Amino acid sequence: MQNAMQPAESPALRQLYSDFKTQHLNPLWTQLGDLMPRHPRPKAQAHLWKWADLYPLAQASGELVPVGRGGERRAIGLANPGLGGEAYISPTLWCAIQYLGPKETAPEHRHSQNAFRFVVEGEGVWTVVNGDPVRMSRGDFLLTPGWNFHGHHNETDQPMAWIDGLDIPFSFQNDVGFFEFGSDRVTDYATPQYSRGERLWCHPGLRPLSQLANTVSSPIGAYRWDYTDAALSQQLLLEEEGHPATVEQGHAAVRYVNPTTGGDVMPTIRAEFHRLRPGIETPTRRDVGSTVFQVFEGRGAVAMGGVTHQLEKGDIFVIPSWIAWSLQAETMLDLFRFSDAPIMERLNFDRSLIEETT
Repeated sequence: MQNAMQPAESPALRQLYSDFKTQHLNPLWTQLGDLMPRHPRPKAQAHLWKWADLYPLAQASGELVPVGRGGERRAIGLANPGLGGEAYISPTLWCAIQYLGPKETAPEHRHSQNAFRFVVEGEGVWTVVNGDPVRMSRGDFLLTPGWNFHGHHNETDQPMAWIDGLDIPFSFQNDVGFFEFGSDRVTDYATPQYSRGERLWCHPGLRPLSQLANTVSSPIGAYRWDYTDAALSQQLLLEEEGHPATVEQGHAAVRYVNPTTGGDVMPTIRAEFHRLRPGIETPTRRDVGSTVFQVFEGRGAVAMGGVTHQLEKGDIFVIPSWIAWSLQAETMLDLFRFSDAPIMERLNFDRSLIEETT
C-alpha cells in the first residue's frame, strides 16, 4: 500500500526531521512497516547445531578452561546467527551445552532467571538446588527455578555434558535480573538416588497435605526418564488398541507440569517430550514465539522455512516466531522441546496455524 504520509522533500521537512532527532523523537509514519508488520518477521533465524560439532568443542573447553568462581560455569551458549552475535538462541531463550569434568565442582549461585537442564547422555553429576542433591542421568529433565541456589559436582572419573535452557534474553531485555554468589563448593555432597523433592512429590496423583499452597514453579527437581519413556510408550500402545491417546497418528507427546497448578513447570518456559513412529511426518505449522528441540534418540529430519535438515542424536535446532516447520521420522524419533509459550499465552500473543496439505 502506498504511504499517503510521505510529504514532498523540502528544507522545512528536513529541519523537522532534524528537530525530531535532536529531541530523541521518531515519527511513526516513517517506520510503520517495521514496527507493525502484517505478520512476525523475526530477526532470529531457523538454525541447526550438530551434536557431533558441539561436543568436541565442549571437550576442548574442558581441557583448556577451568571451572570456578567468576565465570561460574563451563557453558557455551548457542548464538543464533540472526541476532548479531549475542549468545541467544532466540529473542527470549538461551540454550547452552555445559561440560563438567571428572571430580569437578561448579560453585553455587542464584539468579532471577529461570533455568533447567536436560541430559542427552551420561551420568554421575549431582546438581544441588537449595541444599537438595539431585541426580542427573540420561533423559532426565531438571529444574532450577529463579532465585534458587544451585551448584553441580561430578563424582566420577568421566566428564559429563548436558544442555541448559534459560530465559536470559527475556530477563535481560526487560531489566529484571538479579544475581548472587553462594557457596564456593556445594552445600551437600551426598549422592542419593532420589532427591528430597522427588521423595515428597513424585507419587502419581498424590499431593502431600503439608504442601497445599500453589507454587510459581514446580517443586519437583527432576522429571525422570523412566516415567517419561513409559508415558510415551503407553500412548502409542493405546493408539494401537484403537483408543485416543496421541496428539496425531503416530505422534506421542507429554508436557512437564507443575503439580501444584497443573500448569507449566516455570512461569517463562514450557517443556515437552515428543516421540514419532518411523515414517511419521507432522503437519506443517507456524507458532508465535520461539521453540527449541534437541534430538534425544533416533534419526529424522526437520523442515524449517522451506529448508530440510537431517537429524541425529543430540542435534539442537531453533524455530523462531512464525517460521513454518514440520518433523519427519526415519526411525523412532525422540525429541525434547522447550519454548517461551507461557510468556506468549499470558500476554495473549499466542497464535498457531496448521497449514493445509494439497
